[in-house]
Amino acid sequence: MPRRTRASGRNRRHRPQRTKDVLHGNGGHRANDFRCVGCRLDVSLVAPGTAHRNHCPNCLVSLHVDRRVPGDRAADCHGRMEVLGLTVRPDGEWMLIHQCQSCAALSANRIAGDDNAVALIRLALRPLRDGRAAGSALLTVL
Repeated sequence: MPRRTRASGRNRRHRPQRTKDVLHGNGGHRANDFRCVGCRLDVSLVAPGTAHRNHCPNCLVSLHVDRRVPGDRAADCHGRMEVLGLTVRPDGEWMLIHQCQSCAALSANRIAGDDNAVALIRLALRPLRDGRAAGSALLTVL
């Protein structure tokens, strides 16, 4: 079948692009979840054990969206936040330490009940495997 070619003298009528209200409207799939910038997984905002999901349960990557209070979504940076390590509260709760790749801000985020257990254990064992990682994480927190 031959390819159709445009005639150079003809004006083509352009159809306007249809609106995609399914993606952005109330109740659309982007209103209740987000796509991870690390592994591209569609992540639900509903997370067991926390009121404000702020990281991917698969790769633990986050975005710099909160300024001071969890869930305020007031940060101007919106950079990618890589996980540096873990810390444990006195009550035994684990928290992720994230560092923004754009502005170098640090934040501590509670783990959620559906976080990847293998990734969390690998993160907890990182200081034992690499002494430099433990020293740099310790120096950045202090």
